[in-house]
Amino acid sequence: MILYPTIEFRSGTCVKPFRHAGKDGLFVNDPVEQARAFEKLGMAWIHVVDTEAAVSGAPENRDAVRNVIRAVHVPVQLGGGIRSMETIEEWLEAGVARVIIGTAAVTDPDLVRQACGAFPGRIAVGIDSLQGFASVRGRSSATEIRVIDLALRMEDAGVSTIILTTINHSGALGALDLEEASDLAFALRTPVIVAGNITCLEEIKAIKAEEKTGIAGVICGRALYDGRIDPVRAMKILK
Repeated sequence: MILYPTIEFRSGTCVKPFRHAGKDGLFVNDPVEQARAFEKLGMAWIHVVDTEAAVSGAPENRDAVRNVIRAVHVPVQLGGGIRSMETIEEWLEAGVARVIIGTAAVTDPDLVRQACGAFPGRIAVGIDSLQGFASVRGRSSATEIRVIDLALRMEDAGVSTIILTTINHSGALGALDLEEASDLAFALRTPVIVAGNITCLEEIKAIKAEEKTGIAGVICGRALYDGRIDPVRAMKILK
């Protein structure tokens, strides 16, 4: 099972994921240095999110993301504003290993099928779950589409990975619904990566215990930065 550390972009710099960030030295504003720090720790992948593009649908932090891709040797997966073949092609040609389609999985499922056909193994779908229903446009709009139904359609479309994120009514990360994640992973043949407000190593252990259901990875941000989760210990647990 893989630990995916998160780097979120806004205005070309890293988003501080918590108040008084950086007191333990792990968080830095420079995305390149942040990515190199994760690589030095032994991370196998880096999860990158363009938070502005997630809302606008346009790659707002293009240069900053490209700099990260060039700076590290580990694969990078990217989400945020991936809503056209042009954008998908641009990022894959730039060196992104895997792009994550979110809103377009709901609004333009044919795009997912087209992308999976053109770039097999490199297309993931991210589903933000609010009490079992999908939310779109940077978590700002709820739908009446059940997560399981959307995931099954995306599996049929040929995606390589499903990323399930638990959110709350404000659109922020909610406490990970591990039961929902396990049930979803068990129902799919496609590997599932989970995300949510994961706060401690005990939660990492609980996720690892569900590996047999098909959970293949966990995305973590804030708790890595503020010291609640030691990244080296977390990676050892997940091996």
